[in-house]
Amino acid sequence: MLSIERLNTAEAFASLHSEWNELLRRSASDCVFLTHEWLFTWWTHLSEGRTLHIVTVREEGRLVGILPAALRRPQIARMMPRVLEFLGSGAIGSDYLDVIVDPDRENEALDAMAHHLTTTGLMIQLSQLRRNACVADRLAARLRRRNWSVQDMKINVCPAIPLAGESWESYLATLSSNQRYNFQRKLRSLQRTEGYRFETNTGLDVVIDLHKRRWMARGGLSEAFQTDAIAAFHREFVEKARANGWLRLLSIWIQDRPAAALYGLHYGSTFYFYQSGFDTAFSKQSVGLVMMGLAIKTALEAGATEFDLLHGDEEYKFHWARQVRDLGRLELYPPHAGGTLYRHCVSFNRAARLIVKRMMALPNGALRKKSLLSQ
Repeated sequence: MLSIERLNTAEAFASLHSEWNELLRRSASDCVFLTHEWLFTWWTHLSEGRTLHIVTVREEGRLVGILPAALRRPQIARMMPRVLEFLGSGAIGSDYLDVIVDPDRENEALDAMAHHLTTTGLMIQLSQLRRNACVADRLAARLRRRNWSVQDMKINVCPAIPLAGESWESYLATLSSNQRYNFQRKLRSLQRTEGYRFETNTGLDVVIDLHKRRWMARGGLSEAFQTDAIAAFHREFVEKARANGWLRLLSIWIQDRPAAALYGLHYGSTFYFYQSGFDTAFSKQSVGLVMMGLAIKTALEAGATEFDLLHGDEEYKFHWARQVRDLGRLELYPPHAGGTLYRHCVSFNRAARLIVKRMMALPNGALRKKSLLSQ
């Protein structure tokens, strides 16, 4: 017999650690961004006023389902009501968020979750989904049968490199001749540089510093490490990742000076490229290019069957990757008058933001935006 429970305290969340990861490992949703380590650390540092709303399903006491969610406060300026969303949402970059269920009890667990969600009457927004290949799709189908309105949209892409059956040499052969030549030439040049070394166990601060330098040189700010709370999240999480053997902090040094660094996570058979940075003083040596190539080589040698570059369609990623998966968002509106109002508010808000964006693209856009915001 199934039982369902809503957990709303950090203590209850913390107590699930072993059961959570055990269920995750046997689920179809298994990835590093759904581990208890990642999501509990996110809750500790980045919950930003949300309320925990973790839904658990048990069969005779055994955990068979988790909806890892939190309730976000209303956003009055954006006319957004309270929204139930995944733990790990926001700027931290959690890809492949999902519902976690035992594959042998999926139908029963999802039916129980659908019933619970219908009783709450909350708007639900589930983002960073592996589109058309996630358990959340099947939960949404059950809610649709209960007369919920469901909107499914593509929001981003994740380039990835399949490595199963590849050697370093065979993988290089899949690259364009220009990319292969550039990497090998730049690597040889660096290896001849006095004081060059490649390290596989650097400090997080090296990555943060190089990442910020790179963005400052481009005249902007990255969301990756821009606040003290985000930096604190990473400092705590990397220690947990290190203890589990997932952490990969790689770096290139020239004469005791860090030139490039990469923050990755090797979880299961996948190497996740999370973030990187380089010193623009070494741009001519293409240290960023070499760093990426060495990271892929390191992942291959450690037995990874996939190198995932995570969300973003930056051009450099497609120099290495030949596979892309879509990320999506499901918006689910309950079958009552409030649900209809939620949907109209979200649509109006998006339309208004699109108008501002288009006006910003016109001459004197900044002045136009200032005028709009002052009204």
